Amino acid sequence: MKQVARGFARNYLLPRGLALEATTDNLAWWDREKAVQESRQNQALEQAKKDAVRLQETRLSFSRSVGAGEKLFGSVGKADIAKSLKALGFEIEKTSVLLEHPLKSVGDYEVGVRLHSEVQVQVRVSVVPRK
Repeated sequence: MKQVARGFARNYLLPRGLALEATTDNLAWWDREKAVQESRQNQALEQAKKDAVRLQETRLSFSRSVGAGEKLFGSVGKADIAKSLKALGFEIEKTSVLLEHPLKSVGDYEVGVRLHSEVQVQVRVSVVPRK
C-alpha cells in the first residue's frame, strides 16, 4: 500500500487502472490475489524440482559436419538445445539455456538450464562428428 497525492490518484493512477483505492473490499481482493499468486509460485517451484530430477538424467547428442581440427561447420547453440529438450517433453525456452558461446567443437559439455528462479540444472551435451 502506498499513499499518493489525491490529484495524482484521481487524474492519473485510477483512470489508467494502475492503482486501486484502499477500500476494505479492495484490500480483501488484494489479499486473495496474493495468496493465489503464492500458491501458483509454489506449484511452479515443485514442478521445476521434479523436472530437474528428470533433466539431470538427460543426455543430448548433436551430430554435425566437422572440418580440420575437430571444428564444426556451424555450431550448437541455445536454440538447438531448447528444441531438443522440447522434443523430449520439457517446456524450455532458449533464454533458459545458460550457454555463453555456441559449441563449435566436438566433445562433451555441461550446459546449465534454468527451470525456475531457484532451480538450475546441468545437462550433458555431446557434439559428435557426422559420418
